[in-house]
Amino acid sequence: MIDQKILRTDINEVTKLLLRKGYILNIENWNKLEQKRAKIQVKNENQQAELNSISKEIGILKSQGDVNPSLEKEASKLSKFIKDRNKVLDSLLDEIKNFLLDVPNVPDSDVPLGDSEEDNILVRQSGKKPEFNFKIRDHVELGELHRSLDFDASSEIAGSRFVVMKNNFAKLHRALIQFMMDFHLEFHGYTEVYVPYIISGQSLMGTGQLPKFEEDLFKLEGSNNFYLTPTAEVPVTNLFKDKILESKDLPIKYVCHTPCFRSEAGSYGKDTRGMMRQHQFEKVELVQAVEEGDSNRALEELTLHAEAILKALDMPYRVVSLCAGDLGFSAAKTYDIEVWVPSQNTYREISSCTNYRDFQARRMKARWRSNDSNKPKLINTVNGSGLAAGRALLALLELNQLEDGSIVIPKALRKYMNINTLEIN
Repeated sequence: MIDQKILRTDINEVTKLLLRKGYILNIENWNKLEQKRAKIQVKNENQQAELNSISKEIGILKSQGDVNPSLEKEASKLSKFIKDRNKVLDSLLDEIKNFLLDVPNVPDSDVPLGDSEEDNILVRQSGKKPEFNFKIRDHVELGELHRSLDFDASSEIAGSRFVVMKNNFAKLHRALIQFMMDFHLEFHGYTEVYVPYIISGQSLMGTGQLPKFEEDLFKLEGSNNFYLTPTAEVPVTNLFKDKILESKDLPIKYVCHTPCFRSEAGSYGKDTRGMMRQHQFEKVELVQAVEEGDSNRALEELTLHAEAILKALDMPYRVVSLCAGDLGFSAAKTYDIEVWVPSQNTYREISSCTNYRDFQARRMKARWRSNDSNKPKLINTVNGSGLAAGRALLALLELNQLEDGSIVIPKALRKYMNINTLEIN
C-alpha cells in the first residue's frame, strides 16, 4: 500500500510518477476524503482535550468530597460526541483504505519510461544462442516424439492449459526443481520453507493480488475465502505478516517450491500451444525481507541468483529492466530474465525479480526493529522466480535437441537423471 504521508505532502509528484504506470490518481476524491478525516480528527482531538480537562477537574472535586453535576453532564455529553464521531471516522478510514488499496506502487526514479514491453531496456545478455543445421522441433513436437507430453490426456482430465508429463520428461522436470532448490540452498544461502498451497484472501491482499486482480485467481467454493496460490510469493511473504523482526535476523532469505495456479484471464489465444502459459505450473521462488535501505542491493543479488541457474544449465538468456508502463501493480522496480526459445526465435520471460520496497509490508504490517531505535520500521520485500520450472523445461528441451529428436541432458542435471541423453524409444 502506498504511504499516505507522501500523498499528503507531495501529491503532485506522486501523481506524475503514477502516470508513468498509466494510473490516473483521483486527486479530487483523495482530497475530499483527507479533508473529512482531518476535520473529524481535529474536532475529536480538541474535544478529547476538553474532556480530559473536565475529567481532571471532576476527579479533584471528588477527592475533596464534592460533586459538580453540570461538569459531569458536560463530560457525558462530550464522551457521546466523541464516540459517535469515532464511528463516522472508522467508516471514513475504511473508505480511505479501500481507496489506497486501488493505488499502485510508485516506480523508482531509475525505472525506464515507456508504455509496454517494447520499451523495456536491455541490461545484459549471456550465453550463445545455438545454431542448428537441421529443422528444429518445438517442445510440443519433442514431447510427442518421446511420447512424454500428453496434452490430450490433460484436456480430458481438466481442460485446456494443462499437461500430463510422462517417463523421462516428468523425471527431468522434477530434476530441474530439485537442482534449483539445491543450488539456491548450497550456493546462495537461502532457507527452505514449505507453505500451504491454499491461501486466504487476506494473504492475497497483503501482497497486492487483491482486490485488483481477482479474475486472475482460482477461488475455492465455501465460506473460508480460500484461493489456490498463484505464486509462492504470496504464502512465503506473508510469513512476515504482523511480525516485528530484529535487525540481527535480517536479511531473511527464503526459497520455496510450489505449484502455481492462474486463470490467465484475458490471455485467450495467447501462448495456448504447449507449456508456455498454463493454469497450473511449478516454480521455485526466492523471497527476501530486508531493512529499508538494503532493498536495491537485495534486488541485484536476487536477480544474479536466478541468473546463476541459467548459467549452470548453459541456457542463453538476457535481463531487461521493465519500463514503468510494464511494471506490476505492487512493483517499484523489476528485472525480467528471458531465456532463448529456439522454436519462437526469441527470448521469453522465465523469471521476474522485483523490489516492492515497503508497499507489501505496509499492507501486512511487517516490520523490523533497528539496534539504535525501539520504534519499528517497515521491512522491504524483494522476490523473484528462481526459476519457473515449466518454462525452463521447454527451453531446455528445445535448446538441447539433436537432429533425431534426442535431448542432451545438461551436465548440471546428469546426477539427478543418471543418464546423459534422452533417447527416442
